[in-house]
Amino acid sequence: MTLQVRTPRRGASSGIRRGEGVAGWIFTAPVILILGVFLFIPVLMALWVSFSDWSGRGSPLSPSVGFVGLDNYAAVTTGGGLAERNFGIALRNNAWYVLLVVPLQTALALFLAVLVSRAILRGRGFFRTAFYFPSVTSSVAITVLWLFLFSTTGVINEVLSWVGIAGPNWFNEPEGIIHAALASVGITSGPEALTSSGFLGISWWEWLAGPSFAMSAFILMAIFTTSGTMMLLFIAALQNVGAELGEAAMMDGANGWQRFWRITLPQLRPTLFTVLTLGLIGCWQVFDQIYTGTQGGPGKTTLTPAFLSYQSAFNGQEWGQGSAIAFILFVIIIVFTIFQRWVLRERPVSKRRARQYQVKGQQP
Repeated sequence: MTLQVRTPRRGASSGIRRGEGVAGWIFTAPVILILGVFLFIPVLMALWVSFSDWSGRGSPLSPSVGFVGLDNYAAVTTGGGLAERNFGIALRNNAWYVLLVVPLQTALALFLAVLVSRAILRGRGFFRTAFYFPSVTSSVAITVLWLFLFSTTGVINEVLSWVGIAGPNWFNEPEGIIHAALASVGITSGPEALTSSGFLGISWWEWLAGPSFAMSAFILMAIFTTSGTMMLLFIAALQNVGAELGEAAMMDGANGWQRFWRITLPQLRPTLFTVLTLGLIGCWQVFDQIYTGTQGGPGKTTLTPAFLSYQSAFNGQEWGQGSAIAFILFVIIIVFTIFQRWVLRERPVSKRRARQYQVKGQQP
């Protein structure tokens, strides 16, 4: 008995594929429609507003709204007025925030993940929940708590007084912590090279002032509230790190730090990139803590580009400048993400390092 296999005709096969394609479009159409209505169209309209003189009244697409080219972008970057100085101050404040929060929260999250992943630790579930708990708490509630803790008569200043340190007036002192440290040793003004030139309306001496005491408190709060989320990502990645290499390294005499630095950490590179990227994006978009806590004060030392964009649009009715700041912020995030990916890229093993691991007598 012979079994005959019938191959489908070419016309029937193309009809099936066409039907599958139609079914795929039907399934993805709701998502495309939702993204288009609630994401792409608003983004395109905001982009148009950044190139227009829209005053916030009526539709931004009405004929009365004029095209002003790059005027809104020029006003906040090269205008030479208050808008440029405010943008420079906001960018400086946020740069210090990113510079301190991203590496510290990443290092703390990795440390906690390694700590709670150790098999000998009892109560690992409790510690994981405890470390993650600040991440699920409302940022508004945490901010209000922080205002109490860092008030002049708060717990932080009380603890500092136990070791003989007079705590600062955290949310009313506009001076940067680097300038405050220099002032304590008698340096109250910078060299002319730093004070006579600058960028975005503020001098280089002001750029190097460091975060204010209020911003420092927000930096500590960001590290406290976000490290738990990043810890979960590292814990998930550590589950996939094979123990064979670590055991082999232990047999070769490697200590705990060498095993972590040479074996564990390189295998966490994709997760490290994800954590750094998420931290970078979150830090450049900081808004709710500023809105709830200080409204940009004292002395604009907690002003950030995201909050300045909101202020320019909703309070100052400068919708074009507000949108321009938002898109400049978007470009900054993209540039930093690309740079970060370039730094963490896979590199080929150098010949010098390859020779270190080569068995003696073996030809390369």
